[in-house]
Amino acid sequence: MRDVLKNLVDGLSVAWVKVGKYWRVPCKSAITQARQRLGAHVMSQLFHQLVKPMATGETLGAFLNGLRIVVIDGSCFDVPDSEEKKRVFGRPSSRPGTIAAFPKVRLVVLIEAGTHIIFDALMCPYRMGERVRALKLLRSVKSGMLLMWDRGLHSYAMVGATVSQGCDYVGRIPLNSPSPHTPH
Repeated sequence: MRDVLKNLVDGLSVAWVKVGKYWRVPCKSAITQARQRLGAHVMSQLFHQLVKPMATGETLGAFLNGLRIVVIDGSCFDVPDSEEKKRVFGRPSSRPGTIAAFPKVRLVVLIEAGTHIIFDALMCPYRMGERVRALKLLRSVKSGMLLMWDRGLHSYAMVGATVSQGCDYVGRIPLNSPSPHTPH
């Protein structure tokens, strides 16, 4: 983060040159503390205002038949152990009489395939299902996109919400899903 900040300041206009003579790159902890003072809401707003799909027609793997390829996927990861994180995110189940070492967070992301830019994301408690979060991320898909998802995300709600956004989709379907051509 220090390098990014330094590069940003170095790239400022001539009007900032005078300020730059006296400005010094802050230490890592100062940047972290400033970000914490701003709070999650400001950082979230900044993310949603700035981050968007950026691929051009020349970006390899970004388009298929004129549709921008986007992917929805989820993952879980450990976070540092604290009472607050345990309360907010929870711990995975473990053998009887033991507790998991760390609280776990579920992260579900919407990614532009050609650039790998994450242009929408949601973190939630570990026990909250990936499907629930994936449905909410559909707020960021639109006409002209081809959304891809894994079989664990397939549902009638997912298909309906995707189509209502005007987005095309390709999704893996579990083997036990009823076929529209199979008599019930």
